[in-house]
Formats: sequence, structure tokens, C-alpha cells
Amino acid sequence: MTLAAKSAATRSNLVRLRRRRDQIEKGAALLRRKREALVAELFELARPAVDGRRKIDEQARLAFRSLLEALAAAGRAELRALGWPTREIRVELVPHEVSGIRGVELASPPRVVRSVAARGSPSGPGDAAPAGATEQFERLIELLLEAAPEELFLRRLGQALSHTTRLVNTLEQRVAVSMDRDLAAMRRTLEEREREEHLRLKRVVSRRETR
Repeated sequence: MTLAAKSAATRSNLVRLRRRRDQIEKGAALLRRKREALVAELFELARPAVDGRRKIDEQARLAFRSLLEALAAAGRAELRALGWPTREIRVELVPHEVSGIRGVELASPPRVVRSVAARGSPSGPGDAAPAGATEQFERLIELLLEAAPEELFLRRLGQALSHTTRLVNTLEQRVAVSMDRDLAAMRRTLEEREREEHLRLKRVVSRRETR
């Protein structure tokens, strides 16, 4: 049921409906500006994100290639032993907000790559391949940690853009169109009443003049 069907066709309701229609237009304009800001932000972050993904892909290929070399040189059991003990990597996150979208940033670049001495593993002629694989995977972890906050923010940015676009389309293509029909129907009803009232007054005047 439309608004016109629920509201009586009166001058006050017509004015009220016009005001609501103006509010819808202002709201849609605000959402369009927000959508434009989100699109601009998305394009600004897209290129660095693409470059970061390419670096991650390249580093992943290097890391797994070096892992195969380490497996061939030392075997699975020795590599598993070299992987212990595990360590905890801590990063500091700083909150930030763009266009109402909350995200986080790394307070400082992560430092994951260690020297051979810092790893606490023996170093010998046969340990070059495992040490190389370890370093390549540590570099891969650094790249992943650097990219994670940006990827999360890009995902939230895309979701916000999709949500804003749906709201704009709903306001412009459904709500505004429905209210325009309601306004047109209410105007027609009021104009018909005015014509009927005018004709009735003319008949009354004509009868009085005849008398």
C-alpha cells in the first residue's frame, strides 16, 4: 500500500509528502557523496594492494622452492626438528578510520627475519638449504603481516561501498519513485476536487441568478 493510499488527499498531507520527498532527495545526495568518497579511497588503496599481493606471490614461490630444496637436502624429520621450538610474533596495531570505516595499521613494520645465530640452530655445510628456506618463509610472513591490515580494510571498504550503493538505489529507484507516484496521485485527487467544487459553485450561482 502506498503512502497516498494510507494518507488522506489534503493540502496539509501534500505539503508533508513534499517535505518527505525533499528529505529523501537530500539523503540520496549525501549517500552519493559518501559513495564517491569510498570509490576514491578504494582506487587509492587498490594499486598498493595489488603490488603487495604480487610481492606475496613471488615470495611464496621462492619460499616453497627453497622448502623443496631443504627437503631434498635434509629430509622431513630433520626439518621438523629444526622448526622447534616455535616462537610468538607480536605486532602493535594502531586504529584508524576513513569515511566512517574503522581499520587498523601496523605501528611499525614487523621484524621476522632472524640471523642464523638468533635462530639457535646449528650451522654447517649441510644446513645451507634449511637455513635458506627458513629465511624465505620468514620474509613471506613479514609480507603477510604487512598486507593483512590493508586487506581487511579493503574488504570492509568494499562492503561499505556495496551497502551504500544498495541504499542509494533503494532511495532513488524505489522510495523516490513511489513517493513521486503518491504526489502525482494526491495532486490529481485535489485538482479533481477543486474542479468539482468549482462546478458546484457555478451551478449554485447560476440557480441564484435564475431565481
